[in-house]
Amino acid sequence: MPLKDRITADMKNALRAGDKPRLGVLRLMLAAIKQREVDERIQLDDAQVLTVLDKMLKQRRESIAQYEKGQRADLVAQEQAEAVVIQSYLPARLAEAELDKLIADAVQKSGAASMRDMGKVMGLLKPQVQGRADMGAVSARIKAKLGG
Repeated sequence: MPLKDRITADMKNALRAGDKPRLGVLRLMLAAIKQREVDERIQLDDAQVLTVLDKMLKQRRESIAQYEKGQRADLVAQEQAEAVVIQSYLPARLAEAELDKLIADAVQKSGAASMRDMGKVMGLLKPQVQGRADMGAVSARIKAKLGG
């Protein structure tokens, strides 16, 4: 079952069950997916839906950090709850060792020798780790590996 259809089915189930917090998050997810489909005039496949969900999760993490600085525990809790729902549709997170191995393989495959080659490495890695690792952390690891 495509990911978008699974989210739609779960939204209907949440509506029937009266689970308002989960329903709200699922509606936000579907709205973001639909917005991208309308903007680009395409039907999103699972990989593209994962990209949208990954972006939403990143936004939640950034909001949590801002709310923690502002000492707004109520908003932190709400954002964390939304992040949990979004995370449930993303693939399992990569282990540190597995991520390091993927980075090493991508560096070797691309022939990267310096920071100038970082784009090549990211281009190889992004499809493999999208939704499974924080791309900012992946970028930092690649920089460290390439001596940046």
